[in-house]
Amino acid sequence: IEFSSSGIRVNAVCPGPVDTPLVQAVVKGAPGLVETITSRVPIGRMGSPEELAEAIVWLSSDRASFATGAIFSVDGGYVAQ
Repeated sequence: IEFSSSGIRVNAVCPGPVDTPLVQAVVKGAPGLVETITSRVPIGRMGSPEELAEAIVWLSSDRASFATGAIFSVDGGYVAQ
């Protein structure tokens, strides 16, 4: 709020489970973990890094010029439950 009149916008992106190499390495040694994780996500899968990046690119663009002070959940509907 303090800097919004100067054109500075501050938002937060809160990702859900994202299928990254690090996540792949973690779940590799834990049978059933992917199924456990995705069963808790309404969309039924992990997100891709590209999907998360698209949200961040939009927030960084002029198309989101009126968005500030917001928390954006990019989590396949997890927090909407």
